[in-house]
Amino acid sequence: MNPELNNTNPATTKDDAASKKDQKKKKDEKKDEDLSEEDLALKQQLELYVERVSDADLGLQKVALESMRQEIRTSTSSMTSVPKPLKFLRPHYPMLKSHYETMPESDLRRLLADILSVLAMTMSAEGELESLKYRLLGSDGDICSWGHEYVRNLTGEVAQEYAKRVNEEVPTDDLMELVVQIVAFHMKHNAEPEAVDLLMEVESLEKLVKHVDKTNFKRTCHYLTSSARYLPGPDDVAVLDIAYTLYSKFEEFPRALQIALYLDKIQYVRDVFTSVPDRLRQKQFCYIVARQGTSFEIDDMICDDDEDREALQDIVNNTKLSEGYLTLARDIEVMEPKSPEDIYKAHLIDGRASLGANVDSARQNLAATFVNAFVNAGFGQDKLMTITSESSSGDSSGNWLFKNKEHGKASAAASLGMIHLWDVDTGLAQIDKYFHSNDNHVVAGALLGVGIVNCGIKNDCDPAMALLADYLDKEDSSIRIGAIIGLALAYAGTQNEQIRDKLTPILGEPNAPLDVVAFTTIALSLVYVGSCNEEVAQAIIFTLMDKSESDLSEPLSRMLPLGLGLLYLGKQDSVEATAEVSKTFNEKIQKYCDMTLLSCAYAGTGNVLKVQHFLGECAQHLEKSETFQGPAVLGIAMVAMAEELGLDMAIRSLEHLLQYGEQNIRRTVPLALGLLCISNPKVHVMDTLSRLSHDADTEVAMAAVISLGLIGAGTNNARIAGMLRNLSSYYYKEASLLFCVRIAQGFVHMGKGLMTLAPYHSERFLLSPTALAGLVVLLHSCLDMKDIILGKYHYVLYFVVLAMQPRMLLTVDENLKPLSVPVRVGQAVDVVGQAGRPKTITGFQTHSTPVLLAAGDRAELATDKYIPVSPILEGFVILKENPDYREEA
Repeated sequence: MNPELNNTNPATTKDDAASKKDQKKKKDEKKDEDLSEEDLALKQQLELYVERVSDADLGLQKVALESMRQEIRTSTSSMTSVPKPLKFLRPHYPMLKSHYETMPESDLRRLLADILSVLAMTMSAEGELESLKYRLLGSDGDICSWGHEYVRNLTGEVAQEYAKRVNEEVPTDDLMELVVQIVAFHMKHNAEPEAVDLLMEVESLEKLVKHVDKTNFKRTCHYLTSSARYLPGPDDVAVLDIAYTLYSKFEEFPRALQIALYLDKIQYVRDVFTSVPDRLRQKQFCYIVARQGTSFEIDDMICDDDEDREALQDIVNNTKLSEGYLTLARDIEVMEPKSPEDIYKAHLIDGRASLGANVDSARQNLAATFVNAFVNAGFGQDKLMTITSESSSGDSSGNWLFKNKEHGKASAAASLGMIHLWDVDTGLAQIDKYFHSNDNHVVAGALLGVGIVNCGIKNDCDPAMALLADYLDKEDSSIRIGAIIGLALAYAGTQNEQIRDKLTPILGEPNAPLDVVAFTTIALSLVYVGSCNEEVAQAIIFTLMDKSESDLSEPLSRMLPLGLGLLYLGKQDSVEATAEVSKTFNEKIQKYCDMTLLSCAYAGTGNVLKVQHFLGECAQHLEKSETFQGPAVLGIAMVAMAEELGLDMAIRSLEHLLQYGEQNIRRTVPLALGLLCISNPKVHVMDTLSRLSHDADTEVAMAAVISLGLIGAGTNNARIAGMLRNLSSYYYKEASLLFCVRIAQGFVHMGKGLMTLAPYHSERFLLSPTALAGLVVLLHSCLDMKDIILGKYHYVLYFVVLAMQPRMLLTVDENLKPLSVPVRVGQAVDVVGQAGRPKTITGFQTHSTPVLLAAGDRAELATDKYIPVSPILEGFVILKENPDYREEA
């Protein structure tokens, strides 16, 4: 080391210090020179006040403090700069602080504390919370006069201090007084999100109700319902309860009803109905309940007039759905039946595909049956099953039926139910002739068809129960399965005790075939979906415990854990006791059961921790092929589908699994993508699935093809239709893959493009449990495509009927007759927390109702002549005439 460096001369050090002081002085003088005359005068004025604050004369002190407060309060600044008085007072902050400590307790001391609290906003060290400290020591004056930025800063410090005090178990009363002032300020100044956030932080959201008025309740509730998606249980329920209270208080009853349905609280639903004696609004409520698929009885308390009560119950029972759907079809001019050939468009492909298309194989005829059923669903006529031929040979449905072999006939007969979907009377009359067949498969198909035609429709006569119950005890298992699935589809979500009494004994039969037991489990779970019913759960648990290891090795045995999971669909923690019991199951199915239960219980919740848990399970590279990773991959999609952000992140995670996951995971990823984007063909997902549809592994390719159909379901998407045509040419020699391509084509053109399979509705707020359950059953069946869908259980494809809904907006007048009005349809915009009155749609086009709504579309009325009874324009919307409307000259 250089010794010279160590020899420091004290004289030199003094000189350095002096020169530094001079430099600082020069710098300050230069700064002062840069200031305008006005600013310089203000700076000198404030410095004078600071001097006077420490004056012995109390009168002078008071004048100085009052003047300083006045200067700070009246100062304005742009959003990007600190107000000038705060800037000039910054160097004096430490001196003012030390002077404060020496002052005796008095009004002047509290006044100085107020000023220090404001100065601390820009001067306080990180984590010191000095602004809050001096605020609590200051006067009881109005904090709002110090401006919005100060209150916002205080809000953050209050939240931090509250968390600290709760941990240390220190009282928080003084903080809560401040919180009330801050919330009142925020609510008055259009900062509702900040008020809500603060109350959530200090766990006092119930205080919000006092501060909400008619001008700000909509924005407040909008923020509450949006933030509920990102909160863990039970906080989300508490937040939605407050939103329900506010909507009810300000008589925004359609929104209150939505929250009641989301919370699955029938008492809340009943309260909404009884709060509104107006029949027209009650009818609109009935349409909302019917779309959710909730079983609800209109009683004397809701409506005391018999005729009106029957009319309301008819709407809840969905009896008007078929009529509305056909009104839409006639308006769009798509009533003409389509044949499978119209969908395949074989003439657009090169020669080799058309060669494959002409081969009349049973597998291809079965595919045509499904395509025909999906495409003509709900139209009541088609070119294979219902059209009577001109010749004397009778009706052609018989001819087509017998072009299918054995179990294929079951799906063919059941397709009549799909063609007459929602039209119970006509459908049952058409299906009736097959009950007299000598072929058991045809009878089984007819029973299944009865369930399909009744799906989502409730009827006072209960025709499904009357027709199907007698067939549950037949010897032939295909007939029994037909009746069991028929009951499942007809009574999904109704929690009908008669069905439980009829089906539960089948689970206990010692010699019942595995397929009968599997479909009975699924049927019971669909009827009691999301109900957490203990009796049904116990019956399924005992069945699982009784099954031998060889039974549990069968693909269909996985329907048992799925049935158990569907009982807890979306019910989160309620599954814990059953999950504990599942740990005692045979190890062959234990892990599979665990994943399935978790994925169902947290479906549609967006719970990040559960998604991480499933990703952790998928990250394992196991020696032998384990089946439990399949439901774990589906679980990622089921949990993350709740909101857009989580959905996009889940898609990225699934793409990572494609790259790094084992083969059994890769086989499930396409199905998970299909569920995340169902009836919503996102281009990047479409491209991923298109790539996977050419995969070397046949099962990956089949899953990708089916998922292409699911993401385009009911959209007529031209790009996906083109991809599937090319795939039909590519796989023309491979019967199994070609079958999957045909099914996917049927999905894409479902209902001639008027349908959706998306389980979310009402601006993506409500999730229909029966719709999601139907999709989950189908996807779990696709986990073993070869044995189930390509085997003899292809009729599980009909479970999608639970999710099928017209994607329409149909406006009706006060007599519920269709009424055509102009509407603007565009992409929905998220306006939560935005100032003013932002536009809720973008890139809109104006159409006349009825109109089709694609995924992400939202509609608004383009005329003032009518007022919609519901704020959400989806499905059936009743319009009433606007009394203030005047025709323009």
